[in-house]
Amino acid sequence: MWYLFKVMSFILILGTTHGAFRSRRSVNPEANMNISQMISYWGYPGEVHDVVTEDGYILGLYRIPYGKANNDNSAQKLVVYLQHGLLTSGSSWVSNLPNNSLGFILADAGYDVWLGNSRGTTWSRKHLYLKTNSKEFWAFSFDEMAKYDLPASIDFIVKHTGQKEIFYVGHSQGTTIAFITFSTIPKIAEKVKIFFALAPVFSIKYSNSPLIKMAYKWKSVIKAFVGNKGFLPNTSFKRFVGSKLCPLKIFGKICREVLFLMYGCDLENLNMGHMDVYMSHNPAGTSVQNMLHWSQLFNSSRLRAFDWGSPVLNWMHFNQTTSPFYNVTCMNVSTSTWNGARDVLADPQDVNNLLSEITNHIYHKTISSYNHIDLLFGLDVYHQVYREIIDIIQGTL
Repeated sequence: MWYLFKVMSFILILGTTHGAFRSRRSVNPEANMNISQMISYWGYPGEVHDVVTEDGYILGLYRIPYGKANNDNSAQKLVVYLQHGLLTSGSSWVSNLPNNSLGFILADAGYDVWLGNSRGTTWSRKHLYLKTNSKEFWAFSFDEMAKYDLPASIDFIVKHTGQKEIFYVGHSQGTTIAFITFSTIPKIAEKVKIFFALAPVFSIKYSNSPLIKMAYKWKSVIKAFVGNKGFLPNTSFKRFVGSKLCPLKIFGKICREVLFLMYGCDLENLNMGHMDVYMSHNPAGTSVQNMLHWSQLFNSSRLRAFDWGSPVLNWMHFNQTTSPFYNVTCMNVSTSTWNGARDVLADPQDVNNLLSEITNHIYHKTISSYNHIDLLFGLDVYHQVYREIIDIIQGTL
């Protein structure tokens, strides 16, 4: 994928020299913005907070305290926390038009909205004492996101807002870390009123995701090529590719293929006019170790912690010679789930296996036409999913 971007850049330079790319679509301003700018661009109030985890990572936590139509900030509002998936970031919840972005929709519905960012992504690449280019900084997977990132973010929000409970929405890996946190840390689970899981991922035995298959097949190559550091970080070069190359008609198809390689394909239900926004902000990066962790789970029907490669190292981390399994039946949070029948990452068979283990399952919907990306960027996702989330929240009042 990296070499594909390099080739695209070379062709752009060559084509510009020879006048080959005179016809080009206009670029959406959000393609070159950070999350705060994206929020304010559409006229919404925004805040940014730094959250420090127990192990020293500094996470960017963004807030939309109220909507454009509900601008009374004095009244206490119900809190909704949004957690992104693998290789995306908090920007995903505000990357579409306001009437199709969950962050804006919830704010306009009267909620206090918070956008989380996992360690290693674009907006969470700082540490109290570790350098970002060190191997030590990148020695994490979704284990640590569940153990440290999510508890730190939820505790911060609860303390800052004065609310005893919040509503949690996760997509993809954002559901994975929630399943782990809520089943292993009861004091955090008690602070979540309802868990909304979009494209829930707890096992990937039946997954046909090209990205996961690549990580499994080439795990030794990936580790040797990029060491133990970052995987597909959101660099200035990639933002250049997304904002400058993807709007060009000649590269539009290539950009779509790269996006669909990561998240699945649905041409008819994606706002193709926002491709530059999607590609400028994604992939947002993670650690090589996180990708290796997912590769360890390929063909497995159970979710377990990262295998550090030897009984000695596993003992150091887990007090046992093998990495432990996670048990979702220990989670007692009210949970609503949505999945796509055509999802290549959260395969319907894996989802069905998961649903049978959720002890407090209050709602489920399978959308026949949906793939993995539709639950985040789909043109009709408001009618299929987001409106139902709001209805369920309102039903608790």
